[in-house]
Amino acid sequence: MLHPSLIFSFSAARSSILLLLSIALLSPLQAGVSATPVMALYQFDGDTDLPYYRIDDFLRHGTDKVAGRLAQGSRIIPCLVIRDGKALTDSSGTPFVGFETVLDARRASPKDIQALRQLIEARKAMTVTNHHCATNVEHVLNARRLIAREQMPFFDPPANKAKPQTGINDMDTVVRQFHHSDACRAANDELVARRTALANAWETFIQEKTSEWPAATLQRAKHLDYTMRTAIYEGHLDRGCNAYGACERNVIALSIRNRADTQCLARQGCNHAGDFQGVSSRVSQYNIWDEYLTQVSGLTACFLRSDLAGQAPYDKLQGIYTQSVPDVSSILFDDMSKVQTLFKGVSAEDVKTLRHYYHPPAMGSCFPTHERVEFISAAVANKDGDHILFVNKRVRVDDARQGGYLFRDVVVSSGQGRDEVSIQDNFPGFVIDSRKISLRQSTACTAYGVVGSCSFDEIGRYRRTPPWLNAGKTVAFTCAIQDRGEQCNAAPKLQQAVVGGQCDVEMMPVSAVH
Repeated sequence: MLHPSLIFSFSAARSSILLLLSIALLSPLQAGVSATPVMALYQFDGDTDLPYYRIDDFLRHGTDKVAGRLAQGSRIIPCLVIRDGKALTDSSGTPFVGFETVLDARRASPKDIQALRQLIEARKAMTVTNHHCATNVEHVLNARRLIAREQMPFFDPPANKAKPQTGINDMDTVVRQFHHSDACRAANDELVARRTALANAWETFIQEKTSEWPAATLQRAKHLDYTMRTAIYEGHLDRGCNAYGACERNVIALSIRNRADTQCLARQGCNHAGDFQGVSSRVSQYNIWDEYLTQVSGLTACFLRSDLAGQAPYDKLQGIYTQSVPDVSSILFDDMSKVQTLFKGVSAEDVKTLRHYYHPPAMGSCFPTHERVEFISAAVANKDGDHILFVNKRVRVDDARQGGYLFRDVVVSSGQGRDEVSIQDNFPGFVIDSRKISLRQSTACTAYGVVGSCSFDEIGRYRRTPPWLNAGKTVAFTCAIQDRGEQCNAAPKLQQAVVGGQCDVEMMPVSAVH
């Protein structure tokens, strides 16, 4: 079924995608199960390149002998290697899968995107009898390093010679100049290592501008840019420029200031007092800076370019930035007494000690009203010698069978504050590997992922809470904001927004956590 090709030139990568696409479109559908999807290599806060192994070496030595590496964000089609009638796994039951590389992240370019998008859609329409590899597949990788996501790699369009707007202050003006610079463009030419590339781009830009701007202004501009990027992408982009979204960004910026000012901890990314760049881009603290997510989100993009005004998603990003940069500049660089005036009805102590927050909708899903629901990071199911692969799936565990359990699909659709759960028998007769089933009950699971003392007339979803939630004080922050609407194009209207408090199901700022 599949043949491994590991490292391509640009043209070979596109040719391989087109060849697989033509096979997918021309092959008759077979009755059975859905084909394995196109998947991305992903390991949160892991190495840029992830290992793969020769099958024979893996059988003899496990993961001790590495055959090669692929960059995170590379797209592959996985399959199951069958030996002696069993799928290849490690001792814990984790599948080590054969694969076809259809996009090498280290060689990807904007020209590859459309073919990749078409291949993803074609694979979704395919059905097969099983997920077995062809016999000539030579390499395997850890299936727990795979994730099924349809976001395309993000590249800025080619730059035109446009002039940056003048900012509200010198720091803002410098940030806008940076977004129009060759250094910023170069940071996004390659798909991998964009976090490091952005840091290097700022250092290059600062060296080029030392005769034009004071050193302190350039440094502050860099820190402002990083904080703004984090505040924008940590917040809910769909809120755009409404009052809640802008207040949310202010709270995020305040937490960054306090982590780099009143408490500077190396584990939170702070290397010295005032290190807003280090704090705001620490991957362990802000997963948006993860290797894979920077490839698909536009977090490191030059989104303030004037030639991109009016073009999605840049129009909204520019509107959000313009709305929030006055408050964020003040939060980072003004005296705390002035910062406190931006948050109404909050004590000076709570403003000063706000360093932690979380977004309940983004926390881990849990289902206390549904029995025996398990999340499967990677496992194999078997029926009469046909093996199928499960990666990042939820199942309802049913009766035990030799070597595992019968199961059903748990299909969750989220929206409008609710999780709609459907139990579907899509794999009748298949038995999932018992080594991947724990039957443990969820812990720290509350309605909407807020403190357990909150009560609701109706509960639409459950989420896990962070371990430090009860170590501090949940705080409600009130901001006075010029609301510009979700699309950032409405006439400004002064509104008050309240973010947080014990029962805010969207955001939970928590002060006094050490």
